[in-house]
Amino acid sequence: MNPDALRGHLDALLLSVLEREPLHGYAIIEALQERSAGALNVPTGTVYPALRRLERIGYLASEWATVGGRRRRTYRLTDAGRKQLEGERSAWREFTSVIGGVLRANAVAPR
Repeated sequence: MNPDALRGHLDALLLSVLEREPLHGYAIIEALQERSAGALNVPTGTVYPALRRLERIGYLASEWATVGGRRRRTYRLTDAGRKQLEGERSAWREFTSVIGGVLRANAVAPR
């Protein structure tokens, strides 16, 4: 998948992956790959700064935990993050509806 296609959507993807349970950074990357059937391969250099930014604005909270015998920072969605995710989902539905209407082969332009 073209990395430019993710621009503007990474926050929603990260919030969505964390909706079910807290995860550490590498597990978030793995979840993105799994949930996209391997189409999304987001580099750590993109994910970690985004996680820190989402934490700074209050959509995520983090804490240190031991996972598989290693200390890792785990991230979880806050109430504000859940609200933001719902807004992102609503905006995505509207976006795909509009773009889908334009891209349809039989779309008729208004006169």
